Amino acid sequence: MKWHAKLDSLSSKHFEIKYDPVFGFYLYLYEGDKCIRDYLQDRLELAIECAWEDFGVPKDAWKKSDI
Repeated sequence: MKWHAKLDSLSSKHFEIKYDPVFGFYLYLYEGDKCIRDYLQDRLELAIECAWEDFGVPKDAWKKSDI
């Protein structure tokens, strides 16, 4: 499962959370197609909170994706 968020439609930065059943939820920061940061969290709520605190991603900006 994945979740996506983008702060500004003009920016090349976007965020993704991917669930790994073994380790947890990975929060990725992309600039264009390149991942420039990643964070591991135990729960989805913590990954969303991390994105909010560190990058200002609104909690309601996340959209679930099945791909």
